[in-house]
Amino acid sequence: MSEPDPVPMPLSPLDRLWLTEAIRLREEHAGPLEDGEANRRARAAGGSLAVRIERRALLLAERDGQLQALRHWRQGAQLALAALLLLAMLSGAGLALAALGDGQRPVNVFWALGSLLGLDLLLLLGWALGLLLGGDRAGALGRLWLWLSEKLARDASAAQLAPALLLVLQRRCLGRWGLGLLVHGLWLLALLAALATLLALLVTRRYGFVWESTLLGGETFIALTQALGALPALLGFNLPDAELIRASGDTALASEAARHAWAGWLLGVVLVYGLLPRLLLLLLCLWRWRRGCAALQLDVELPGYGLLRERLQPGSERLGVCDAAPARLHQPPAGSHARDSQGALLVAVELDPQRPWPPALPQGIGDAGVIDSREQRQRLLEQLTRFPPARLAIACDPRRSPDRGSLALLGELARSAGSTRVWLLPAPPGESLDGARLGDWHDALDQLHLAHSDSAPLRWLESGHD
Repeated sequence: MSEPDPVPMPLSPLDRLWLTEAIRLREEHAGPLEDGEANRRARAAGGSLAVRIERRALLLAERDGQLQALRHWRQGAQLALAALLLLAMLSGAGLALAALGDGQRPVNVFWALGSLLGLDLLLLLGWALGLLLGGDRAGALGRLWLWLSEKLARDASAAQLAPALLLVLQRRCLGRWGLGLLVHGLWLLALLAALATLLALLVTRRYGFVWESTLLGGETFIALTQALGALPALLGFNLPDAELIRASGDTALASEAARHAWAGWLLGVVLVYGLLPRLLLLLLCLWRWRRGCAALQLDVELPGYGLLRERLQPGSERLGVCDAAPARLHQPPAGSHARDSQGALLVAVELDPQRPWPPALPQGIGDAGVIDSREQRQRLLEQLTRFPPARLAIACDPRRSPDRGSLALLGELARSAGSTRVWLLPAPPGESLDGARLGDWHDALDQLHLAHSDSAPLRWLESGHD
């Protein structure tokens, strides 16, 4: 019976690879993690080596805080993106205001056009050159977004997330398309804001339009204006005729037709040569991004993963328990299905050899004996991972101190059963329990959220209720 996904939040394939890479980088820098339980659960779940490595990483990420750090990093990334989007909108509106002015002076149409599209076209050319020559290296906007995301996340466990994300994206050259989504999306929003502001200004103010030049003649401006306006004219935008363009070189024409023609030409050129290219490139980057994400897979040949092969997919692997079971390890009753997660099991941890054990058990309750050694612990955990009981009772001697190792074992055992109770055994005849030590047990078990009692839970084991 394979266990459910240990990760409570929905994760995309990219997120899962991202966390797996973050765990690999962490172990590369800080050394191997304690991963006995994660390896055991990954082996029990089965699958290819890549699936087991990924499952192990997700278990470790959930245990050590990387999963929570991913949530924080996402929140930081969303806040950083919101800040950049707001900046893009304000910048676009500012470009339109700077291009048209307050309406007190005529608008130089080519100066306004250069103000609106000059920076956009220069950066678009820079992005295209970077795409051809720079590979997946993040540009200024990409580095700013990653820096803001990390700062806003405010989680020490997120230190490996940004490098891990970049490494995962480089494998399928996804960095360039992800950066393209960011860049073109921001510029698209900026140009939309600029176009909306232009339209609002042209509706609410009266502008006159001129062209001015010392070196270039009127015929040059006529040809340039009509060449730029040819494509917008196909979409229905106004295209000034040659006489209107020539007349606008002397002074701003007072006629409404001239104002409408120039205003329509300016809006059309901004839409066709500014906004539409960014929209098409955004859609191209989105298509390539989704296609690349669908093809992502774990590279098991990376340094660090080779060391996990024998632990997660040993050559001697076979169904069932690999090691010989201890003499009193629970075996499913004859005729039962080992994988149905039904039944009950009693196990004791580090009992005094003089204490008689086990107690008389009702029929149907298995006895896993007393766990004293590391080997017994590993064998029991391996079997419980494969055949988890519906109910598990763990007997402990409260005369011993609840040390860290014992509490860790209780936690691992509890995670391998449907429901767990801890039985704090009474003192042998003639002895008494230390009240302070018993209180320590209660506090420790409460912190582990484990139900506990000093009475035998045999009825609960047998029927599922007291």
